[in-house]
Amino acid sequence: MDNIYLLMLVALAVLAVVDIVVGVSNDAINFLNSAIGSKAISIRTIMIVASLGIFIGAVFSSGMMEVARKGIFNPAAFYFDEIMVIFMAVIITDILLLDFFNTLGLPTSTTVSIVFNLLGASIVMSLIKIGASDTETFADISNYINTDKAITIISGILLSVVIAFSVGAFVQWISRIIFTFQFEKKVKNFGALFGGIALTSITYFIFIKGLKGTPYYKDLSGILKDNEILIVFAAFIILTLFSYLFQKISQKSILLVIILVGTFGLALAFSGNDLVNFIGVTMAAYHSYEAWSISGIDPTLFSMEVLDKKVPAEPLLLFIAGGIMVVTLWFSKKAKSVAETEIGLSRQNDTHEKFNPNMLSRGLVNIFFGMSSAFSSVMPNSIKTKIENSYERQSAFLISKDQSINAPAFDMIRASVNLMVAGVLISIATAMKLPLSTTYVTFMVAMGTSLADRAWGRESAVYRVAGVVSVIGGWFLTALAALVASGIVVFLIQWDKVTMIPVLLLLTVVLLVRNFISHKNKTTRIDPKQLKKSESSTVQGIISESADNIVNVISRTTKIYANFLEGLSTQNSDLLKKSKKGVAKLDGEIDELRDNIFFFIKNLDETSVRGSNFYITILAYLTDIAQSLDFISKKSYKHVNNQHQKLKFNQFKDLKEIEDRLSLLYKEIIDVFLSRKFERISFIIAQKEELVAFISEKINAQINRTRTEESSPKNTTLYFNILLETKDLLNSIMSLMEEYYSSYKK
Repeated sequence: MDNIYLLMLVALAVLAVVDIVVGVSNDAINFLNSAIGSKAISIRTIMIVASLGIFIGAVFSSGMMEVARKGIFNPAAFYFDEIMVIFMAVIITDILLLDFFNTLGLPTSTTVSIVFNLLGASIVMSLIKIGASDTETFADISNYINTDKAITIISGILLSVVIAFSVGAFVQWISRIIFTFQFEKKVKNFGALFGGIALTSITYFIFIKGLKGTPYYKDLSGILKDNEILIVFAAFIILTLFSYLFQKISQKSILLVIILVGTFGLALAFSGNDLVNFIGVTMAAYHSYEAWSISGIDPTLFSMEVLDKKVPAEPLLLFIAGGIMVVTLWFSKKAKSVAETEIGLSRQNDTHEKFNPNMLSRGLVNIFFGMSSAFSSVMPNSIKTKIENSYERQSAFLISKDQSINAPAFDMIRASVNLMVAGVLISIATAMKLPLSTTYVTFMVAMGTSLADRAWGRESAVYRVAGVVSVIGGWFLTALAALVASGIVVFLIQWDKVTMIPVLLLLTVVLLVRNFISHKNKTTRIDPKQLKKSESSTVQGIISESADNIVNVISRTTKIYANFLEGLSTQNSDLLKKSKKGVAKLDGEIDELRDNIFFFIKNLDETSVRGSNFYITILAYLTDIAQSLDFISKKSYKHVNNQHQKLKFNQFKDLKEIEDRLSLLYKEIIDVFLSRKFERISFIIAQKEELVAFISEKINAQINRTRTEESSPKNTTLYFNILLETKDLLNSIMSLMEEYYSSYKK
């Protein structure tokens, strides 16, 4: 069926558009993070400048297209039908893999994805060919795979991680020593020189070195080749003078210009370096189909050595692709999720940490602080004092974690260094026609400057390092997943093209739609049940705000307790697992309130400091409630999951009676706190002794049953654990009521 190749080409063209969308959603946001994080310029201006960079950068992509054609495999070793299968497998796998990371909100590398997809697909196709041959062995795989080029590309990508982090940290450290955190005055004095260096670096590497990747370089090579030093020197003088005049005339910092030009340059470098990742495969497939269709040769016999030849650039296709990239940049919701990860890890202030610390992050932080202490101990005191003065910040104004989300993540000095260093490194790679990962470079430069800027202090280091480790681990996962998945897809398509191509395309659509819906629900869902942080600065305000949280906790306690009892009675481990998750969520929200205590106390009026004691005590009792629920849920889940004996009828009957009594109590508490009739709390407290005695009766009844009837130690242990912890739960709730009533009366 010859038409299948035309259908495959059409599918590849459509998939290329999808690949641009999912690729830009992950990658393009990286060059916006510095400008967005510093909040020095409006989002609209940043987006317009970046869009211009992308359009112009599309022209720079032509030289990079060779990577998809012959950078990983030797095209002459494959026939047309085989190469089309490889390209189809690569683009399907690439789309699904990138969309998966977008949904998680993790930055990954489109370059690594495309390189390892090509590598995995071509390896499996090579093995299929070797297996069908009587003369070839596995040792002949080097005839199919461009091993030297593949190793160069992969090593270049990995090396970029180390170089980007190191260079970013070093340049930021020097910049901070010079300008300090109170940089406004020094920028007026030395800003022109800094602007000249930064703008010259960006201009030289992007507009001169970057031209080597384009077909227009031949026209300018004679002028540029022998005059580079002169051009750089002239650019430095002109741009330094421009920086001086800009600051004098506008009375604004030259850092604004550096951030704008750096964003433009990085967008241009991104487009020039990464567009191949999105449309390179489809363009190679189009050239392959074009050559085969006019040859008249059977597709299983037509050699693809034609891909070894250079082809002219196709500006129209490049600009169409650039347009799609710009539209995606403006409207992609997933791009914002990816941006939040990098900005959060580089934020100067404390914020809501997305990642939890692990053994590796703790170990790395311990090593780093140990090395820092050792280095500090041998450093002369005069130098140490000078460095410390450079890092001294204006600490009169403290912001909470919630407030930090809307505040600048870092200052304009760090934003300028991020853009300058990343733009230079990416442009060098583009000029050398190496598909260096823009994600790796921008991310690791941002992490290096964060480290040098002491954004990873003792309050946040283990969380930030855990985040970096998770992201880097995701990069290795990208490579492994791309290698394996593309190989599997090649095998399936080669096995039965007519059946498997429609199936895989349908599967791709289904997964994309599912991920889109999942991400949309995740980002738009607002949990009305979430505990609220106290924002009041008066005692009465704190009492009123805390009432809502108490209603929230008691309502969730009722539901969690009912779920655990139902799950235990029906041996439903799924329901018990749900109960555990509900407790974990409640506990996490209470922890967030406790983490905010520092900023809460700082925010109080001088006359309302006693409110802090009330607030802290309330949180302590809420924590006790969550811990009791956690203990009950975990013990119940473990009992059922281990297939131990069910509780007896009398035990369930007793627990149900306890639940009914507690439910009435909870309902009364909720009514009191919703209506704000706090004087009625005294009637609730009066029930304490009766309820405690009621639970104690059930404990005594079980003791008697154990002596005469019970035969299961596990059963008995669980039941006593539930009764005793329920008693503690009741005491915690009553202590909460007593504290609230006492503060209300005062």
